[in-house]
Amino acid sequence: MLLSEFDYYLPEELIAQHPHEPRDHSRLLVLDKESGELQHHRFFDLIKFLKPGDTLVFNDTKVIPARLFGSRAETGGKVEVFLLSRKAGDEWEVLVKPGKKARIGAKIEFGNELSCEVVADTDFGGRIVKFTYQGIFEEILDRLGETPLPPYIKEKLDDKERYQTVYARERGSAAAPTAGLHFTEKLIQDIKSIGVNIAFVTLHVGLGTFRPVNVEDITTHVMHKEYYSVPDETAELINNAKKQGNRVIAVGTTAVRTLESSAINGLVEAGSGWTDIFIYPGRELKIIDGLITNFHLPKSTLLMLISAFAGREAVLKAYLEAVNKQYRFFSFGDAMLII
Repeated sequence: MLLSEFDYYLPEELIAQHPHEPRDHSRLLVLDKESGELQHHRFFDLIKFLKPGDTLVFNDTKVIPARLFGSRAETGGKVEVFLLSRKAGDEWEVLVKPGKKARIGAKIEFGNELSCEVVADTDFGGRIVKFTYQGIFEEILDRLGETPLPPYIKEKLDDKERYQTVYARERGSAAAPTAGLHFTEKLIQDIKSIGVNIAFVTLHVGLGTFRPVNVEDITTHVMHKEYYSVPDETAELINNAKKQGNRVIAVGTTAVRTLESSAINGLVEAGSGWTDIFIYPGRELKIIDGLITNFHLPKSTLLMLISAFAGREAVLKAYLEAVNKQYRFFSFGDAMLII
């Protein structure tokens, strides 16, 4: 399967530069994955497509201020350190720019209260660093770090909470699970009131989710590992839904990857770990019956994942319709419901 098969034309002006207000007033393209039929709605219409007994699965990860700007202790040269994932204690996997001089033993300072030393290289061109500080690391990070936004967003975000879901609670992501940005607390309560179950998993978004595919044969692409967790109560809700013939609908591709990583014999096993699962057409999805997602970059692993669920031709046809109808794309863009 070729990378070029997942390309599509997107005018630059359709890349959303700011979030929609209110959150749930973004547009919603509904794709029937059996018939291929497309419908145009607003996100608050989502409730019309849900049924009592359905289980919606959200990723409750919270974006951390993952961008740190410092200087090399030896030369004073400017350095950006991008936190990807915590490994153990005060050691983190990071990306360093410029990276050529970030050799093992190099020290980087972020003012008087925080510094780090490069202790190892990674297989994906990153570094493992160990932080030294006085006080509470999370509080220092909140003061010194910046919330990362994708490089295609050029405009400054006035309210950093708009790059968090309203249910975010588990700190650790380098990027938001953007399908969840459309939900308001009221919409979630309205959905619960009709008998839909709400469940949470955690996947801390790191390099695996947004790392570009650089090989033409996509089956040779290797994903980067990301931490995930499935609580006992979530596994119980999902497994009861599967046994009773009710639908499990994932909110976002990260929720899909979490559920499929924990799937055993058509059910979900509670627990935590690291996943490098890569889902593309030809790989059967064992847990989900529906998916709420944003519009993804051309040639991305996220586009491949939704193509595995709904079929590549149907997805690309839907994307063409979205372009023609002037939908907004990517992180702050509009949404799709595939059901």
